[in-house]
Amino acid sequence: MPALNVAIIGYGFMGRAHSNAYCQVGRFFPTPFEIRRKVVCGRNWAAAEELARAWGWDEIAQDWQQVVARRDIDLTDIAAPNALHGPIALAAAGKLILCEKPLAASA
Repeated sequence: MPALNVAIIGYGFMGRAHSNAYCQVGRFFPTPFEIRRKVVCGRNWAAAEELARAWGWDEIAQDWQQVVARRDIDLTDIAAPNALHGPIALAAAGKLILCEKPLAASA
């Protein structure tokens, strides 16, 4: 089964909810991928580290721009504060993107 390497930007409530979903998805839906929780990214290292430890993320990072630029990341999950959704989604263009609503703060 091919791997799908996921990066999540954000470690708050939605970061936790999405982490749970990545752990459970194979129990609900057949998937052709092995979901790998590769890196959690956020400004607060301790909070990101707590999420990583609780939900099995491999790595922690603080710079979302470096994370979305990584060649080993297949899917960028944007669970950051609303004002960052648009810039992160644009920077991650070309990869799979999951984004919490709203997609952007303005048109």
